[in-house]
Amino acid sequence: MPTDDRSRANVLEIDDLHVAFQTTGGPVHAVNGLSLRLPERGTLAIVGESGSGKSQTAFAVMGLLARNGRAEGSVRLAGQEVLNLPEAKLNRLRARKVAMVFQDPMTSLNPYMRVGEQLAEVLVLHEGLSKRDALTRSAEMLDAVRISDARGRLGQYPHEFSGGMRQRVMIAMALLCRPALLIADEPTTALDVTVQAQIMTLLEDVREEFGTALLLITHDMGLVAEACAETIVLYGGRVMEQGPTEALFDDPTHPYTAGLLAAVPRLDAEGDEMRAIPGDPPDMSRLPPGCPFAPRCPLVMDVCRTVQPPLAPHGPQRRACHADPEAVG
Repeated sequence: MPTDDRSRANVLEIDDLHVAFQTTGGPVHAVNGLSLRLPERGTLAIVGESGSGKSQTAFAVMGLLARNGRAEGSVRLAGQEVLNLPEAKLNRLRARKVAMVFQDPMTSLNPYMRVGEQLAEVLVLHEGLSKRDALTRSAEMLDAVRISDARGRLGQYPHEFSGGMRQRVMIAMALLCRPALLIADEPTTALDVTVQAQIMTLLEDVREEFGTALLLITHDMGLVAEACAETIVLYGGRVMEQGPTEALFDDPTHPYTAGLLAAVPRLDAEGDEMRAIPGDPPDMSRLPPGCPFAPRCPLVMDVCRTVQPPLAPHGPQRRACHADPEAVG
């Protein structure tokens, strides 16, 4: 597992981030008061079920929220405030300071353009390279992400690549301008287990080679264990628990974290029944007044339904829970 160095400067700093969407049925509160720090060359995972606010956090950083979305708070990249910057200024930051790998490369790549043209376009736009030099650099980057015959593959279309190879192309595109931060949003979705492992190994290799910090967005706890030094657990757009990944996995202090870990299949588990968290995720347009996990929590108390617990230290972690941490597990 990557190690964290708290003495390094932060490449990403988020303070009290709120993301809401205006709909005909009223506001939908996707992210509610998220704060985090990610140091240079560091690794951080944001985990949680679908709808927990993971991807919307990434989109707020990238300036890619839907038209009806609004973000408040602070997001700083290498000390520069970027939240709600005008599009022209954001375009100058994207690729050079921060880049993103999306979960479905087939919808991210233009099916009508050759892969080389799509890669070269990034370098022509952001670094002013000639088309020839951009194609040379693109071939070098394809080689760096372990695509064989890189020069020859530049002339192919996305459909001529396998799913895993398309994801490697997206990683190459994201790294072309050597950004300080790489956001990977469910980068192994729809890939088989073997290819998933290859992609995660590749992300770690290129992070080390290019000195890029990694923010991993995922619902797969198994990926997090080997990939990230720090983990944040989101539910209902709020932080339930955060801290060093190893400590969080060994001794979860929040019932939701414990539930997520219990749902991960294990070879040494007795029986073949999957342990699922009962109930459904909250309606983000009608969040309860207390802890959003209260309706599904096995340790729920009356106070949980009315008072939102603060995020408070407990050992190496921080947790937002009224329950006794010794009862969690």
